[in-house]
Amino acid sequence: MPTVEPWLRGIEPDVPGVGRAVLHALQLADEDLRKWCGNLSDSEVNERPAGMAPVAFHIRHLARSLDRLLTYGEGRSLSEEQRAALRTELDPGATRDELFAELSAALADATARVRALASCNLEEPRTVGSKRLPTTLGGLLVHVADHTQRHVGQAITTAKIVASMRSG
Repeated sequence: MPTVEPWLRGIEPDVPGVGRAVLHALQLADEDLRKWCGNLSDSEVNERPAGMAPVAFHIRHLARSLDRLLTYGEGRSLSEEQRAALRTELDPGATRDELFAELSAALADATARVRALASCNLEEPRTVGSKRLPTTLGGLLVHVADHTQRHVGQAITTAKIVASMRSG
């Protein structure tokens, strides 16, 4: 595990600044989730200490929301498949391997899509959701980074609580 965060590694120099920052946030998310949640058992990723959302939810939500947010960034509406996936994010019974496979696929897809969007006009108007709330491409890309990191933090906090219950 690298000791220097992605934004300090001098990586992705070919991507304009906002897109590069989003890519760094996605890379850090992957590293942090693997470090703090990768050693949980299948039952532990589904635990809900004090009624909190499980680690499984945060990983699923993070992965699937990347797809949804980038769809809006591309100027498109969500598909029925994307809406259906949203409704299953809290479903119990996830396995760690399934979660991390979904995460890896989502991060790879998001990386390619962010790279494609990063050179576009970030002031281009975009809309979000069925209410078509106004934003810009730049606003969506920045939100991809902060939303991802928010759920990483929640997953890590939950993982630490679950791990502490294991060790008594």
